[in-house]
Amino acid sequence: MSKLALDAEALYGELLRGVQLISHPTTRLVGVTSGGAWLAERLQRDLKLPGTAGTISSSMHRDDFAQRGLSAGGQTVLPFDVNGADILLLDDVLYTGRTLRAVINELFDYGRPARVRLAVLVDRGGRELPVQADFAAARVALAADQSLALARSDAGVFSFKVEDVS
Repeated sequence: MSKLALDAEALYGELLRGVQLISHPTTRLVGVTSGGAWLAERLQRDLKLPGTAGTISSSMHRDDFAQRGLSAGGQTVLPFDVNGADILLLDDVLYTGRTLRAVINELFDYGRPARVRLAVLVDRGGRELPVQADFAAARVALAADQSLALARSDAGVFSFKVEDVS
């Protein structure tokens, strides 16, 4: 495993500023399990928004479900009515777009939102589907055989993990 020269806490600060610019008081935060859920939870607190952020899982709608099965990463919990809601999806890393496609399918199982936007900590390119973030704190290039994931310490401090997947 190698270290990536990205400061996750500094990027979180950029994400916080970006989310403030693209959201309004009725925007509902929904984080993709698990890194996006951590981001949504912290943003909900730092922005002093009422209630709790939602969490959404891509497990049931993944196109590789037969190979992966259900992950232990968490289940969908949306503590608000999705119908007519302005939703800001949050994820740690945007790569191929397949997780976001699955998440949007899951979201629409719960209702029809008025608007869905996406904010990510890192956009690493390599898209296989036409998905683009409305806000990305950073854009990085990684080899296709590397994965980038957000980690969170017991104290809630963010860092990145880079792993070779080949």
